[in-house]
Amino acid sequence: MDFILNAVIVLGGIALIASVILYVCSKKFAVEEDPRLGKVLETLPGANCGGCGFPGCSGLADALIKGADAGSLEGLNCPVGGAEVMTKVADLLGMAMANTEPKVAVVRCNGTCQNRPRIVQYDGLRTCAAMNSCGAGETGCGYGCLGCGDCVVACQFGAIAINEETGLPEVDEEKCTSCGACVKACPRHIIELRKRGPKSRRVYVRCVNKDKGAVAKKNCLAACIGCGKCAKECKFEAITVTANLSYIDPEKCRLCRKCEAVCPTGSIIALNFPPRKEKPAEPKAIPSTTAAPAAAPETAKPVVENVKKNINTEKEDKA
Repeated sequence: MDFILNAVIVLGGIALIASVILYVCSKKFAVEEDPRLGKVLETLPGANCGGCGFPGCSGLADALIKGADAGSLEGLNCPVGGAEVMTKVADLLGMAMANTEPKVAVVRCNGTCQNRPRIVQYDGLRTCAAMNSCGAGETGCGYGCLGCGDCVVACQFGAIAINEETGLPEVDEEKCTSCGACVKACPRHIIELRKRGPKSRRVYVRCVNKDKGAVAKKNCLAACIGCGKCAKECKFEAITVTANLSYIDPEKCRLCRKCEAVCPTGSIIALNFPPRKEKPAEPKAIPSTTAAPAAAPETAKPVVENVKKNINTEKEDKA
C-alpha cells in the first residue's frame, strides 16, 4: 500500500513540475498570431491549389497581411477567388486592390491525330512526364502535346479534359480558375495562362514547335513555320518571331485578326469571334443584245467601188 501511495505522490509531483515548466515556456516563447489572419483565411476560397505561388491559402493570407503592413498588395492574387475575393480581402486589410484582368488557360497545340499522325507506339508508363523523358513521344513532333492527361489530373476543378477524337486537351472556360496547375503539370509547356479578353475573345499561335519550317511542316500540318507573314501584317508590333516560332503578345494584341488571315498553315487561332463576313461578289457585265454593225472588211472596199463604176458606165451608155 505504501509503495502504491509513494508512486502516486512521485508521479503527481512530476506532473505538477512538468505543467509548471510548460506553462512558463508557453508564456515566454509564445508566438502571437495576428487576428487578421483568421479573417483573411475565412475569406479565401480554401482551395489550397498553389496557383497564387504560395503553399496553400494560409501562405497567401500571411503574405497579404505582410503586404498590407508594407503598404502594397501588388503581385498578390488568388486566381480561384478572383477579383471579388481579393476586393473583400483588401477591404479587411484597409487597402485598395488594383483591378486584375481575369485569365484562362489555353492549349497551344493543334497537333490532332489528323494533323500529326502517329509514327511509333509508346509502351510504358502512360503519363506525359514519363513519355517526355523517353523522347519525342509517338509522333515526329518533339514539342507538341503528348495526350496522356497529366494536366487533367492536376486540375482540381474539372476544367480540362482530353478530346478522344483529336487527342488534345480542351479547357472549359466557365470552370477554369486560372490557378496554373495544368501549366505546371505539362512537361512541354504548351499550356499558357492568357488574358480572357473582351467577350472571351483571344488570338494566339496554337503551336510551340521551334523546328525549321520544312521540318515542322513535315511532322505537323498545322505547325508554325516561322515565315513571319503574321509579324509583317501586324500594325501594333504584337507579334515576334523567335527561334522559328511566332508569338502574339496579349498585352499588345488588338484582336484585329489580320494575322489569322495571312497564316499559311492555320496555326493562328481566333476564339469566340463571329464568323467573317464574306465579300459580295462583283456583278458580271451583261452583254448587250443589240450588236454593233460589223465593219466592212478592207478587202471588200475595192469590189464595192468596181460595182459602182460599172453601174455608172451602164447609165452613160443608155443615155
